[in-house]
Amino acid sequence: MYPSWDDVRKGKITDIYFKRTLAILRKYGLDRTLVRAEVHVYGLPREYKWAVFAGLEEALKLLEGRELDVYAIPEGTVFRELDPVMLIEGPVGEFVELETALLGILRHPTSVATKAARMKKLAGDKTLVFFGLRAAHPILAYVLDRAAYIGGCDAVSGAYSEELLGIKPLGTMPHLLILVFGDPRKAWRAFDETMDKEVPRIALVDTLFDERVETLLAVETLGEKLTGVRLDTPSSRRGNMRRIVEEVKWTLHMIGRDDVKVFVSGGLDERDIVNLRDVADGFGVGTSIAFPQSVDLSLDIVEIYRDNKWVPFSKRGKLPGAKKIYRCLFENKYLYYVSSWGDPVPKCPDGGEPENLLLKYMEKGKIIRELPKPNEIRKYVIEQLRYIDL
Repeated sequence: MYPSWDDVRKGKITDIYFKRTLAILRKYGLDRTLVRAEVHVYGLPREYKWAVFAGLEEALKLLEGRELDVYAIPEGTVFRELDPVMLIEGPVGEFVELETALLGILRHPTSVATKAARMKKLAGDKTLVFFGLRAAHPILAYVLDRAAYIGGCDAVSGAYSEELLGIKPLGTMPHLLILVFGDPRKAWRAFDETMDKEVPRIALVDTLFDERVETLLAVETLGEKLTGVRLDTPSSRRGNMRRIVEEVKWTLHMIGRDDVKVFVSGGLDERDIVNLRDVADGFGVGTSIAFPQSVDLSLDIVEIYRDNKWVPFSKRGKLPGAKKIYRCLFENKYLYYVSSWGDPVPKCPDGGEPENLLLKYMEKGKIIRELPKPNEIRKYVIEQLRYIDL
């Protein structure tokens, strides 16, 4: 029913004009023309100053076996408008029909990882869990969970992600469980009696009664086993969510249960995180991360090999010539430098050598670098968030 990964790698999942273009190039003997094509973004979403590069591992697997050299910034790297994030070098016929798949592999994960990073930057040390699988087709579950996690989410809810990504999924309970039992206390008790001990006892406390009332019932039912409560109050009953959280926290304080954490979920976005981060202990975020503003990466030829040399050449509106990107950490902020491929390496303001971000990952279709695990990429992203502003 669905296309296989082999179908994608063969160029079947592509826009029809790329297939027609390849046919024309082959007819006129131009498919072996050597080019350098650059992936970049010329316009970030409104109010965005940066994005987080994601999807590199899958992109390399897409291009693997083709007669191509590929340079890229490491997955998880924070980049800006106009920064080159990938450079592909080789015969144009080797990748023309893969452009659609390549950009899809890079664009969507980059958009998701960027939104997750923004949310994590705002949430700070508060727990951020990705709850967004129900917002998209299940075939995308792996892509969404991976991108959200490496972007900065502390955990994801996808059950299959533990097998695919090595990420321990987190989650509490749905309203369905409580409605089927007909009584929240019976549902919480059944959860406690059924789940393994390492599963946190976090009670959903807004199904049938007031949040404060159900919180007190949860404490009464689970006692010291209760580690947290989750508020997923629908918008039709929400009112001032901050006041609800404050009321629940106050109630827990009055009965000596400051140890019980309060988690909030349900339609949250950046403004909600800012409004609640000083009173809530954690957040479950779904749709706003799963369907973020798009980081519109594009692929454009920037050089063509003619007369035994590389000639800068691009469509209008794009900067011709292959480029390199460097970064310095100066006075607790990142400084970026983009230079022509053959230019000397720039110097940092303190006279030191900058970090070269554009690295060679593929040579003649063979991946030549070891690729990091998702938890390593996430750690890299979190480290960078210290040195950038929203």
